[in-house]
Amino acid sequence: MLTKIHADLTVSISELKRNPQAVIDEARGEAIALLNRNKPAAYIIPAETYERLMDLAEDLELAGIIEERKTEKERAVKVNLDEL
Repeated sequence: MLTKIHADLTVSISELKRNPQAVIDEARGEAIALLNRNKPAAYIIPAETYERLMDLAEDLELAGIIEERKTEKERAVKVNLDEL
């Protein structure tokens, strides 16, 4: 069975157990595919990359809410800013 790996770097669980920080340092900020019996079990990414991904996911969620609410224009109440 073919397996697609979404990283240029790979490491086995055994190698990672020996010295996790050395593996992370050697990757120099790139994603690492963690292999278990030659199949990807997980991906190791720098904290900074993970944080950016979470920000992007939040932005996508907010964009979906915006698109959803655009259709609610018919129910909007017209307000004059001077009246506020």
